[in-house]
Amino acid sequence: MRSRPVSSWVAFRVTTSVSQSGDKLVRLSPIALLLILIAGLMPPVLDVVFALQSPSSAPKPAQNPPAQNPPTQKPQEQKPQEDEAIRLTSRLVLVPVSASDSLGKPVRDLTTDDFVLEEQGKPQAISSLGEPGKVPTEIALLFDVSGSILGKFQFEQQAAVRFIKEVLKPTDAITVFSIGTKPNLIRGRTAKSDEAIAGLMAISPVKEPTAFFDTVVEAALYLGKNGEAGSRRVLIVISDGEENYSVRNKLPDALRELQKNDCLFYSINPSGQALNLNQMSIKGQEVMESMSSQTGGKAFVPDRIEDLEAVFRQIADELQAQYLLGYYSTDNRADGGFRSITVRTPKKPELRVRARQGYYAPGPTRP
Repeated sequence: MRSRPVSSWVAFRVTTSVSQSGDKLVRLSPIALLLILIAGLMPPVLDVVFALQSPSSAPKPAQNPPAQNPPTQKPQEQKPQEDEAIRLTSRLVLVPVSASDSLGKPVRDLTTDDFVLEEQGKPQAISSLGEPGKVPTEIALLFDVSGSILGKFQFEQQAAVRFIKEVLKPTDAITVFSIGTKPNLIRGRTAKSDEAIAGLMAISPVKEPTAFFDTVVEAALYLGKNGEAGSRRVLIVISDGEENYSVRNKLPDALRELQKNDCLFYSINPSGQALNLNQMSIKGQEVMESMSSQTGGKAFVPDRIEDLEAVFRQIADELQAQYLLGYYSTDNRADGGFRSITVRTPKKPELRVRARQGYYAPGPTRP
């Protein structure tokens, strides 16, 4: 026979005794009363013991009154990485660079490690290097139609046609302007060489003054507005540079717009040695040399008109061997100020390097 727990046995005996005694409950002995009392207290005690042994049946603690909701806190914003912050607050500066050896031959095998780029004398980290021949090019071809180049116009025209055929790649685009009493857009931006050539051949020379600076500014603004992002922007000007009719711009304005719109300036002066015959011709050439040197281009003065085609070919070779360096300036001020740039190849000091001499920072944002 299985043994009962003590408490069950006491309760059973007491209950049996009580049921059998009937109305004799009042005559129970003190010991019986004590046993009844003990039997009545035992179940709550056992309930506590069993509850301690069975966590699943444990009574839940009393809940405190709900506390007031704390004030809503904004999620903590992730702190951007330093490089990301610079990219968000700085402008990507593009610097076309031409490198040649002592013989003037373009050098095409340089890497970012070969270049040292400084802005305002402070080293900058080069973030991109456009490989020679692979960077899209936006070209604006500016033709002087004034009376000073009348006798050479047709030869210039034919040489420019061959240049377009040789240089223009599927990723490139060309725009044609004429330089006369005002800027004249002959052919808007096109990637089709036959369209550009048709526009070029439609130009006719006229005996009129030259709004040189106005046309340079107009072409620079046009490339800045319509050129593809990340491309090289190149002005090629066939002119003697003899300014005598611009009404809105002077040399500082032309230089500023060339720099602000990231334009290289190349010039071809068909006057040859004759430019030394008068002061206006000398000044015109000096103007074009200033614009070319400050933007990283070059000013050419072929000795003979027959050399014009060779000059076009030299420009084409240089453009196809040109690097396009990109960097995010460490100077984040949006003050519209000019920032000077220098590019060197200290590991290869024998190379001749040409690059733009600076750029204009973005201006302050107006409310």
